[in-house]
Amino acid sequence: MLRCCRQSTSPAPGGLCHLQRRDTEESGETIQKEVTPSMEVEVDQAPFEKVVELTTEGESQKPGGDSTLAVDAESSSPEGLSLNYEEARALLGRLEFQKGNVEVALRVFDGIDLQAAIQQFQPSLSDKTPSKKGRTKSELPSSVPQNNPASLVLEAIYLKSLSLQKLGKSIEAANQCQSVLDSVESMFQNGTPDIEPKLQETVNKSVELLPEAWKYAGSYQEALASYRRALLSPWNLDDECRSRVQKRFVAFLLYVNVDWSPPSMAQQIEGTFVPKNNVEEAILLLMIVLGNWYQGKTHWDPSVMEHFTYALSLCREPLVLAKQLEEVLPGIYPRTERWCTLALCYHAAGQKDTALNFLRKSLNKLENPNDILALSLAAKICSKECHLASEGVEYARRVIALAESHHLKSVGLHFLGSCLGKKSKVVSSDYQRSLLQTETLKSLTESITLNRYNADLIFDMGVEYAEQRNMNSALRCAKEFIEATGGSVSKGWRLLALVLSAQQRFSEAEVAIDAALDETAKWDQGSLLRVKAKLKVAQSSPMEAVEAYRTLLSLVQAQKNFSGSTKDTSELIDGSVSEFEIWQGLANLYSSLSYWRDAEICLQKARTLKSYSATTLHAEGYMHQAREHTKDALAAYVNAFSTELEHVPSKVSIGALLAKQGPRFLPAARCFLSDALRVEPTNRMAWLYLGKVHWSDGRITDAADCFQAAVMLEESDPVESLSSLS
Repeated sequence: MLRCCRQSTSPAPGGLCHLQRRDTEESGETIQKEVTPSMEVEVDQAPFEKVVELTTEGESQKPGGDSTLAVDAESSSPEGLSLNYEEARALLGRLEFQKGNVEVALRVFDGIDLQAAIQQFQPSLSDKTPSKKGRTKSELPSSVPQNNPASLVLEAIYLKSLSLQKLGKSIEAANQCQSVLDSVESMFQNGTPDIEPKLQETVNKSVELLPEAWKYAGSYQEALASYRRALLSPWNLDDECRSRVQKRFVAFLLYVNVDWSPPSMAQQIEGTFVPKNNVEEAILLLMIVLGNWYQGKTHWDPSVMEHFTYALSLCREPLVLAKQLEEVLPGIYPRTERWCTLALCYHAAGQKDTALNFLRKSLNKLENPNDILALSLAAKICSKECHLASEGVEYARRVIALAESHHLKSVGLHFLGSCLGKKSKVVSSDYQRSLLQTETLKSLTESITLNRYNADLIFDMGVEYAEQRNMNSALRCAKEFIEATGGSVSKGWRLLALVLSAQQRFSEAEVAIDAALDETAKWDQGSLLRVKAKLKVAQSSPMEAVEAYRTLLSLVQAQKNFSGSTKDTSELIDGSVSEFEIWQGLANLYSSLSYWRDAEICLQKARTLKSYSATTLHAEGYMHQAREHTKDALAAYVNAFSTELEHVPSKVSIGALLAKQGPRFLPAARCFLSDALRVEPTNRMAWLYLGKVHWSDGRITDAADCFQAAVMLEESDPVESLSSLS
């Protein structure tokens, strides 16, 4: 062991003490204060002279920060008089590291025997640190017991690790950093609650450095284990340090392609949540970080919400994100930005009315009326609902006026066309409807001119053409959409099949559906199977249609079992098909075949899923009407109409039934049928029954016009409503 001593008398010229190397195995001997010059340490002498000079002249002269560091190390040593071999090297290495001499510092640190130092320090530590249980009131110190020699050596090993990291030797750096934490664990068996601040600082830095070193070395499994060890071991980390480790761990879990594995059984606590994948673990950590911020333990970091947004978007949990945003204290985000983000969350969750309300607040003239993102989202929401179409037209026009690029102008024209198309379905005048339909196609055409390769725009154009019964143009758009998406999007195949069915090309439509089934993932085949069943019905193959519905039902059941859901069922399996619709379709099919018992069973299944549904009540009325139970049928139709005032099939059925009751019911029948055509001008059955009403009333010309419209619509009527594509 090497020890540097200060003479009890006045210092010799030059202020240097004599040095002596001593065999460490000779325990129990006292250290001699003077040795012969031949006993020299195998280290450059000049740096050690600097250290010794600093320690001897520290009381009378402190020439800057280096002197202060040396004096602190000396005064905190057990005797306050000397430095041993490891401490001297640790202090010298630290000075060189602070000067930026990383390679020199590394050579000095290499001479430190950490294990020997720890074995020396551990007994003194146990002697100096009385147990909490045995302390009396007079023994309680104002600060915890100091162990500066251990702190100095461990800090040296940490700096050695940092030096290796700077030199690009990440694996060696990680191993050295690991040795620091292992040494602390061996010194403090029950955690580190009572260690001195300097040693705690070294522990904190080592905990942060270790996983980073493993990451730079490409050892991701070791980095994963190091992060978990840092957060689960009793290191007594302060809140800010723990928060930094948690945030870095989150970024590692979300953005590094690591072969994730769950925490070991030893790290799991019974009754606690155990994440199933890296995203769940990241979300759990982020919620802990946010909880600490809410309690005022840490400072706000906007990157936390950015990571949280990304993680929850991967899990498709926008409502959880909305809840967290609502809990963020005022003043962190501008309120218009918060409203816009909340609108995005609720829109993603399907709560479009709530999203639109937030956007209306944000777009108020006193807030941020020219926010083009909020305007675009508001226009998009309004473009999906007929009763919001007029409001959406205004939003879209403001987007076009504010757009500074072709792309944004194309987006505005796209939404304008969609809103105009929805608005055309609710106007009462045929002239207004025709005018709006023309403006719709004009807006969509201008949008395509600016953004020719927008697949969604091509699709919407095709749907608009199909609704206006321009099937050739609709067919061209459907083919372009399939080509643009590579056939990977099922709605393009559905549009193609519906357009072909409207042209009475049922076999070709079925070929398109079969091709789509080959290209589409299993869970996304629901809507395609539903169209296939209806194509079989149109081709007078009812039993094959039943088989298609059974396949679709098994798909729903399989997905429900896979998700572990014990509830309902009217949940969509692919955004367009629900179990309720399947039972309803089977009930209609069995009714058309006069299989009344099977139809009633299917209707009962549908009622279990939706107690009050206009579709189910209408099917029940159809069954009564087929059995010539006119009063029961009329009552069921009226109940369906009362449940959903815009339910077109109920209005058509009521009008048709009233028309058969005699001349005095003709005005009422005409009223219901005209109202049905107001809501759905392309309903061929409404035109047919309205023609019969006019015929019975003696209006031959009006009847002829209605019959002609019904025939034209029948020749271009798809097997499924085009509204199912929206």
